[in-house]
Amino acid sequence: MTGTPLADLRTAEHPTAPMVAVRGLQKWFGTNHVLRDVDLTVATGEVVVVIGPSGSGKSTLCRCLNRLEVAGEGSIEIDGRPLPAEGRDLARLRADVGMVFQSFNLFGHRTVLENITLGPTRVRRIPRARAQAEARVLLDRVGIADKADAYPAQLSGGQQQRAAIARALAMRPKVMLFDEPTSALDPEMVNEVLDVMVSLAADGMTMIVVTHEMGFARRAADRVVFMDDGRIVESAGPEEFFAAPRSERARDFLSKILQH
Repeated sequence: MTGTPLADLRTAEHPTAPMVAVRGLQKWFGTNHVLRDVDLTVATGEVVVVIGPSGSGKSTLCRCLNRLEVAGEGSIEIDGRPLPAEGRDLARLRADVGMVFQSFNLFGHRTVLENITLGPTRVRRIPRARAQAEARVLLDRVGIADKADAYPAQLSGGQQQRAAIARALAMRPKVMLFDEPTSALDPEMVNEVLDVMVSLAADGMTMIVVTHEMGFARRAADRVVFMDDGRIVESAGPEEFFAAPRSERARDFLSKILQH
């Protein structure tokens, strides 16, 4: 896999502000209070890994950051600007905030190259030839340059997820959100996706990663955020968090998952 700098793919407009700032975030699904007064800041170039038990609010927090879910209360700023409610400003925000899901969400009737160039040509208004050239660089970046003309059904799960990462990067995002990107993959495909993510982190991409992959958290995170029952229980560097978690809830969680 050939690494290329990502500095030309995203720029921060407000270098003194955190890239992501969440304050007092609350979210309900009916009577279920899934996010409880969440505060989180992420600096430009920082990799934050969010972990915790199922149902703790991790994925909901991730989806609120590009308004796939609408928070009930609180504020979210991306690169110093409040999260838009709707319209063209929201579309621009979603272009700035790349997201990679558990499912790959590729268009099955389009080739890999077409999947990657669709957003840049339609949303960013990048000329097709330039978008295709940049897409081929990104496909090389994620290690599937030879799959440009293939259709998603012709790819393995790991290759599809790497194509999804390339598609998100093609929009030149300021921040990348990953919502359990390896949970739908067979075990032998997990590392090929995590290796791409580690490489992105090393290149300085701002990343928020919801995952159960503790090895990735140890290897690539600048900070580990532990959530439980809709709250951020603690936040620390990976070495500190895994060696000596401060909360009893985090200690209990780690004791269960690190046994296996």
